[in-house]
Amino acid sequence: MGDPRHARLAKLLVEYSCAVKRGEVLLMDMIDVPDEMTVALVRATRAAGGVPLVELRHSRVTREIQRGTDADHAGLLRDVEMARMRKVDAYIAIRGAHNASEGSDVPPEAQKLFAKTMRPVIDRRVNHTRWCVLRWPTPSMAQAANMSTEAFEDFYFDVCTMDYERMARAVLPLKKRMEQADRVRIVAPGTDLRFSIKGIGAKPCEGLRNIPDGECFTCPTLKSSEGVITFNTPTIYSGTKFEGIRLELKGGRIVKATCSGGSEKRLNEILDTDAGARSIGEFSLGFNPYIQNPMCDILFDEKIAGSLHYTPGQAYEDPGNGNKSAVHWDMVLIQRKEWGGGEVWFDDELIRRDGLFLPKDLQGLNPDKLAGPR
Repeated sequence: MGDPRHARLAKLLVEYSCAVKRGEVLLMDMIDVPDEMTVALVRATRAAGGVPLVELRHSRVTREIQRGTDADHAGLLRDVEMARMRKVDAYIAIRGAHNASEGSDVPPEAQKLFAKTMRPVIDRRVNHTRWCVLRWPTPSMAQAANMSTEAFEDFYFDVCTMDYERMARAVLPLKKRMEQADRVRIVAPGTDLRFSIKGIGAKPCEGLRNIPDGECFTCPTLKSSEGVITFNTPTIYSGTKFEGIRLELKGGRIVKATCSGGSEKRLNEILDTDAGARSIGEFSLGFNPYIQNPMCDILFDEKIAGSLHYTPGQAYEDPGNGNKSAVHWDMVLIQRKEWGGGEVWFDDELIRRDGLFLPKDLQGLNPDKLAGPR
């Protein structure tokens, strides 16, 4: 008898997140995930009338593939994966990580080549399938969250299967406000940043694309970002951990990037991946009431209650500003009072202070309203 939490999560992913219909093909991209969860997804897909297609991967094998890749090899992988992606209607990726730094010794040039070459497959998946991406709870994730393995697993399944229909209703006023806004200002310790989101649109994330979920994102117009932003949460990108990242922007471009520790050279190498990596592809407000603190896992950290993220690199088409890049790096700033506080303004209205939404129509996104029994 399997863990009933696997079946509950699989049912949510297949029936709610990807809304699989009879005869549709669902590709499951499983990375370091127990077979029991893969089996639960296959069963849930068949119960919905869908056709399961499974890819099993392992992060140590992926590291080795990337370490020795070249243009011909990466192109072959892209062509094979693109051919498959064109045949699927929905996509679920569950990504385990026994070692979050597994790719840290892949040469930067190999990482850059691989990311650029595979980008069309990601674009195809993002723009032409119903997709959902999530992590799998591992001891390394529990350690990053400062929790025991058992406590973290309980937290993981609770947060991943929360009432996303309630969230979907509560986020609609924020979507409307983002669609109507022009000027945005972000203020926090070490941060005073201004940009425009006029005409871009907004996308609420309520359990359809990511699990756990809890954000609403838009995108700065391409040349509008001016000022400085300092992030107070650590982040891992391409196997390297960064802390204290500070970005200065002029005319929508990152003109100076610094961080604490010894990773500043690597930070700038990533931002020099291509012409679009120093422009901004996303701005988002996070509000998942059950996620309070960072754990160096962006699918959790970008949803932290009272947070925002601001993203160098690729813009998604809906919404998007046309920026193209192999990089998409969500950097997180928590604005709750215990993290230093901060403000978010839309035009001349204060939308959020110290992590709490102030307008009456947005207060349903505050933790005391959004959390609670299903």
